[in-house]
Amino acid sequence: MVVTSATQAEAHNTTILREVWANINLNSCPYHYNFHMHTTCSDGKLSPVALIEQAVKIGLKGMAITDHHSTQGYKIAQEWLEELRLRQPLTLLPHLWTGIEVTSNLVGTEVHILGYGFNPQHSALTPYLQGTSPQGENAHAKRVIDALHQAGGLVILAHPSRYSRPAEDLVPLAAELGVDGIEAFYAYGNPKPWQPSSKQTEKALQLSEKYGLFTTCGTDTHGSNLLHRI
Repeated sequence: MVVTSATQAEAHNTTILREVWANINLNSCPYHYNFHMHTTCSDGKLSPVALIEQAVKIGLKGMAITDHHSTQGYKIAQEWLEELRLRQPLTLLPHLWTGIEVTSNLVGTEVHILGYGFNPQHSALTPYLQGTSPQGENAHAKRVIDALHQAGGLVILAHPSRYSRPAEDLVPLAAELGVDGIEAFYAYGNPKPWQPSSKQTEKALQLSEKYGLFTTCGTDTHGSNLLHRI
């Protein structure tokens, strides 16, 4: 099935995405918004269809599938949503944006860069859609950020307190390179039920305010339940 232009426009609408991110808070994830999820198209356990079925059942308003170095999961989920919209036009469905997670090198530290709302067919993204981590110059965070921006997307530094260098070091460096925001609401330690880690969240909010960055939320689901990470 060919994805319609209207569906593509929805997936690439960064104006609405900015509006959503401007209002993300402690209660946004995992029942209203979720911007970090993985499928079997990278290292997750849920098929794209199983994931989007769960998202609809939960009642998510907005979401993105962020498979590593692939947008195949997004494409399958978007086609499923389009078919459901045709069959059940009155059903409230989540706004699904394009998404991806790219392993990158930020001044010698391995970090994960999240991209949203981009055009996956843009040539600048070719090195990052090969199913494996980019190598050499393509792995540099600046190049990843620039490529996602060239493709019309917004760029987020994932889980800033999970790296070998502290968030206080990495966030200003990422901001200098042009990221649009950071994943502020994240559950470090995989608690159940899912909830943002208070200490790391407080630090992320301070840094986002200082550097004028958007804040996002996501469960980083790799398992079979969108309400948990694993």
